[in-house]
Amino acid sequence: MDNGNKQASTVETGDRQAPASPLIQASGISKTYNHSGARIVVLDRLSFNLGLGEPIGIVGAAGSGKATLRHGLGTLDRPDSGKLEYSGKDVLMLDDNRLARFRNREIGFVFQFHHLLPEFSALENTMMPGMIGGGGKKAAKNAAEAILVRVGLKNRRTHRASELSGGEQQRVALARALVLRPAILLADEPTGNLDRKNSDHIHALLMDLNQEMGMSLVVVTHNLELAALVSRRVTIVNGALQEFH
Repeated sequence: MDNGNKQASTVETGDRQAPASPLIQASGISKTYNHSGARIVVLDRLSFNLGLGEPIGIVGAAGSGKATLRHGLGTLDRPDSGKLEYSGKDVLMLDDNRLARFRNREIGFVFQFHHLLPEFSALENTMMPGMIGGGGKKAAKNAAEAILVRVGLKNRRTHRASELSGGEQQRVALARALVLRPAILLADEPTGNLDRKNSDHIHALLMDLNQEMGMSLVVVTHNLELAALVSRRVTIVNGALQEFH
């Protein structure tokens, strides 16, 4: 968020200033679509709280609303109505430019497809959020090198994305998502295209980094093995969240 807004009531947790209230507090979130003249309600006055550092899995079948919720929590799509507060500030009140800056600094994204630029190196791909954020090339490079080492790609950082294996490409995508140390990581089917060995590696990395970096983690998945690694699981039923056991 804007630096002035980070002075709100906080408590210390490790190396991050943690708000006393939930990191995310969504209330009354509704989203509908029109399809062939029919009105389809996907999210219906949905409410949702997430604490700083908390890992959560959003599970459910295709079409249940998982992607719509992920887009909403990630501020990629505005709901029809409702409030979405990050550390007590309703980010939906920001204009599109300020919301994009907030998203770049505070939210990391990992998708099923890595979305790397194939002609760029692992290092250059990982530097991009820092360059977009205007932090300077040297700072972006130092941060990118550090996170690539952490995800096990020290010796692959100068290779082009097209020269990396599928598992390595997804680790670069994870490094890129975390290079600015966001408050939250949104992972949407992050191992959907990987074999079992690489999937297990990414699963372990997600959980380890959740603990090490103190970031909140939202995993959107139908993979129950991945969902079982988090302490809290929810699903969407008739547009509202239900705890999943």
